[in-house]
Amino acid sequence: MRYRTLILTLALLVVTAAGRAQSLEAFKQRLAQPASASALFDPARVLVTEHGDAARAVAEASKAAQKLSYKGHRVCIFFDNGPDARSGALAAKELFEETFPGIKVYMVYESPWFSVSVGDCLTTEEAIILKGKVSATFPKAFLKNEVISVADLLN
Repeated sequence: MRYRTLILTLALLVVTAAGRAQSLEAFKQRLAQPASASALFDPARVLVTEHGDAARAVAEASKAAQKLSYKGHRVCIFFDNGPDARSGALAAKELFEETFPGIKVYMVYESPWFSVSVGDCLTTEEAIILKGKVSATFPKAFLKNEVISVADLLN
């Protein structure tokens, strides 16, 4: 009697598994068929519609992310307003990029000063560590408070 129940249970499991496999295959075939007008209401299909305002909203959100900023620090490696300030700033920028690849360099002209700052430091300690690394090559380097945008950090 026990064997009969066991065999019957196993047979029922095999039939159920075969039925599930057939329904899965039928479902996959229905998904592979091209959409028709009656298929718009098929629960197996998802219809996505982008409204005109969606693209504009995403663009505005990305612009807002670029405007986000925080108070941070950079290390200024060059600061001058002499007649050769532009060429000195370019030389300092190029030397830094060769010596310390991977650290961002910012060359800025604010009349009448040319300055070259490096790094995007969140804390004063981080800026001090960067200044220590840079001081051998740029002995006049100093810390500078900056407003740093989130876009600078992401790039």
